[in-house]
Amino acid sequence: MSLDTRPPRQSPVRQVATARERQEQRGMPSRSLLVALVLACVALMVVDSTSGEESPVAPVRRVAGEVLGPAQAGVATVLAPIVGIPDALRTNADLREALAAAEADNKDKELELLRGPYDENRRDELLGLCRMTDLGYALAPARVIGYGSAQSFSSTVTIDAGSDAGLRPDLTVLNADGLVGRILEVTSHTATVLLIVDAASSVGGRVGDNMENGMVDGRGGLADDAPLDLRLLDNTVVPERGQAVVTWGSEGGAPYVSGVPIGEVSRVYEELRLGTYRAVLEPYVDFTALDLVGVVVPSGGERVIEAGCTVQGGGVS
Repeated sequence: MSLDTRPPRQSPVRQVATARERQEQRGMPSRSLLVALVLACVALMVVDSTSGEESPVAPVRRVAGEVLGPAQAGVATVLAPIVGIPDALRTNADLREALAAAEADNKDKELELLRGPYDENRRDELLGLCRMTDLGYALAPARVIGYGSAQSFSSTVTIDAGSDAGLRPDLTVLNADGLVGRILEVTSHTATVLLIVDAASSVGGRVGDNMENGMVDGRGGLADDAPLDLRLLDNTVVPERGQAVVTWGSEGGAPYVSGVPIGEVSRVYEELRLGTYRAVLEPYVDFTALDLVGVVVPSGGERVIEAGCTVQGGGVS
């Protein structure tokens, strides 16, 4: 004999009642109450929409607006910075990019302003070298990159062109103002130039309209207070102040070609004991500010400035 220990089965009606009791125990509204609330809401919306401005719900809506409006405004004020963080981050990134671009542009403009005088001087010197080609010579451009040391007891400069550019000793060196000197020695990429103001320099010169020949000697200084001396071959001829002196040229154009301006007569002295005259020349070239120079070379070489050249931008064509 077995005993059935399972609880007795409840009827369907009792099950529904039991479910309803559980809902009431949990505080959940009944289905009928929910339906009634929904119907009431629909009725209110219909009345509100059909009554226009005199809707019976309007006072309630105004009261709710007065009560909830400040709270909504306060919440919006608090949340606005938080909600706007993504846009602010994107805006800050754009501003940083714009600031970086503006700073780069300002630096470029500052550099352009700083380089302005240098670029203008470079252009003027290139134009001057082009004018020098009217003498009938081709020029290899080069830049002065160093002066000889004081210990060498000579007035020399080093230029940034050498045998690779077709240079060799005893070539004439000039700039936009006139005669600079002659090449003493070369390496593959540089050359040493003896300046005409050096005490060991002696250049044949031709004076003014009378075409009198003489020798122009250096005094060994670079400054303006160390000019050149001129002694004419004809001791009876008196040079005149302001007369221009140009090179008369060497055989084969080495070391000096003819017709290059040297300077002008600034003072004339009579040497009574010898019965001769000595003139002092003010050189056209500023030897303490040498930059771009041209070396007289045969025509047709690479990177050579020929007669009739023009300056475009920072180069010569």
